[in-house]
Amino acid sequence: MVQISDLIISHPEVTTFGELEELVVEAARGGEVHLYFDIKPEYPDTPRKWEAQLEVAFYRAERTVK
Repeated sequence: MVQISDLIISHPEVTTFGELEELVVEAARGGEVHLYFDIKPEYPDTPRKWEAQLEVAFYRAERTVK
């Protein structure tokens, strides 16, 4: 399981929602099978439906690995 807070904390160089989305994709491709939304990303470009966007990115990336 990967938590959004863990990705944010372990990658302080990330400053945009798009970069966070890339980290989520990398986590899925790296073998993570669950994505946990424990905090809201506080980037200026975080979209209103951020959870859905990250979930779609995670599961699409996971499917392309297999």
